Amino acid sequence: MAKRQFTMHRSAVAGVEAVEAETRRSFARHTHEQFGIGLIVSGAQKSLSGRGMVEAEAGDLITVNPNEVHDGAPIGEGRSWRILYFDPAIIGDLAQDVGESGMMRSEIPRPVIQNSVLAARFASLFAAITSRSTKDDLAREELLLGVVAAVMREQPMPEVARMAPGTIGKAKSLIDGDPLANVSLADLARESGLSRFQLLRGFAKATGMTPHAYLIQARIHMARRLIASGTSLAEAALASGFADQSHMTRVFTAKYGLTPRVYATALA
Repeated sequence: MAKRQFTMHRSAVAGVEAVEAETRRSFARHTHEQFGIGLIVSGAQKSLSGRGMVEAEAGDLITVNPNEVHDGAPIGEGRSWRILYFDPAIIGDLAQDVGESGMMRSEIPRPVIQNSVLAARFASLFAAITSRSTKDDLAREELLLGVVAAVMREQPMPEVARMAPGTIGKAKSLIDGDPLANVSLADLARESGLSRFQLLRGFAKATGMTPHAYLIQARIHMARRLIASGTSLAEAALASGFADQSHMTRVFTAKYGLTPRVYATALA
């Protein structure tokens, strides 16, 4: 298996990104702004999720919700997967249709789904999303709605509570409100009414990340949106608070496996 290989395919559906990966790499904790639904093609992995630690092997579907802290490490030699990332508005629209049958949810309830029929439908959806044929629009739409409906209808796992208390929520809001601000631990602690140590410990417990890691994640989300909108890589780096393009590239690649240039090319 290749040590590191990521491919971002051109997507036939606006607001949907298609990524294929084969790697031994372990990912540190991070988040996405999108919903993710994927399929483990070979090998196996273990990962943190909003429902605790989970394992997935070949044939299992994997999912992630927006801003859900997760990581990923191979079990054994490595693993490969295909995944679709959906802008929240797309899932929201599809969930409205699903909700008409009484199954409305605001998030995907299971981080790992073992369902061979659904896995086969997802494989067909991935192929349809990455097809350049304009004759497959109806098939894509049917598969998309069917897969999302089935994933949303899965029974949730017992939830591992990780609620941010009001004090920590204030610190999060300070970062979310202006990811470009040069905030210090003292600023966040003062906003929360806590000591710096209390803030650091409470923030990591509530979010799964340190304040600095959370800030960098917010900035790389901003960079991704700018790149997707057509902003040059150098401009996106500066506009999202990175020292330079190289710094942004290192962080972007560490988080997503893809370089910003590969990402931009796939969306062009």
